Amino acid sequence: MKTDQVNPTVVLPFVRCALGCIHREYPHVHFYGLSEENDLVPHRQLNPAFYGCLDWHSAVHNHWLLVRVMRCFPEVELSEEAREKVSQNLTPEAIAQEADYLKDRPEFECPYGLGWLLQLTAELRGWNDSQGKQWGEILQPLEEVAVNNLRQWLLDLACPNRSGTHIQTAFAMGLIWDWAKTTDNQDLAGLVKERAKMFYHGDRNYPLHIEPLGCDFLSPTLAEADLMRRFLDAENFANWLGEFLPNIPETPEIDWLSPVIPSNPTDYQQSHFDGLNLSRAWMLEGIIAGLPPDDPRISSLQAVAAVHRRVGLKPVSLCDYAGSHWLGSFAVYLLTQRGLGYT
Repeated sequence: MKTDQVNPTVVLPFVRCALGCIHREYPHVHFYGLSEENDLVPHRQLNPAFYGCLDWHSAVHNHWLLVRVMRCFPEVELSEEAREKVSQNLTPEAIAQEADYLKDRPEFECPYGLGWLLQLTAELRGWNDSQGKQWGEILQPLEEVAVNNLRQWLLDLACPNRSGTHIQTAFAMGLIWDWAKTTDNQDLAGLVKERAKMFYHGDRNYPLHIEPLGCDFLSPTLAEADLMRRFLDAENFANWLGEFLPNIPETPEIDWLSPVIPSNPTDYQQSHFDGLNLSRAWMLEGIIAGLPPDDPRISSLQAVAAVHRRVGLKPVSLCDYAGSHWLGSFAVYLLTQRGLGYT
């Protein structure tokens, strides 16, 4: 499904969530170390561009959401308000301070938040819009620091993180890879490919049945497969997937992977399950895209992806800030098939 097949009104609830979020300072969770009492300062002083939302990474991918919608659906209601609010945050002064902050703290929001920052800059690079190009130029100093920090993270990585939350390795590597291909950064793309093959190429009989773990919003299993399809050709990916997940049915069955419904939509951790349904849907679609068109597993993968898409796009957690501060980004990522490279 390309963006011209999506009714623009579908994205409006997610746009409204983002607009109500990127300038909202509290509640906020900020992770940084303190060396002395003077280090304890309000987060807006530290991060004057991405201070809104519950945390820095959510602020970043809500900016991405607004840019993505403006680019894919230029006629959508609220576009002018989105332009105004994004412009208030993406100023040269604010981005210069953000870049200085990241230079001094290479571990900050690495890899998840920095991966989303690259999604934002990649989106702006591909958008033929004068204001979008201006925002892209403003973000270049921060993009450069993020790339350097992520490159060093990859070089230092001894083993992958196989959790289902922000520190997962596979999902972040997919975001980095997509940026590297967009910008033709062969050095970073080569490093991602090298590390992915080292960490994942030999995986066999992966225990998808034990997911989700705790408060996952990403599937460790599907994220790994969605990463591997990015640089393996169809035949090799099909063979790898057969050893990695040997029990995928060859008939359109759906009982091998079911959506997870939060029982308490105001719980910040349970809201992760709404995100899990969305990310599973786009990862399944990515896996399908990586297979030969006559692969017998496609019908089953499509059936499960459709169920997760249907459930995920009606997230129960969107009614509360626990979900509304971030789920829109995941919904728009799925609806516009960003992971498949559609523009």
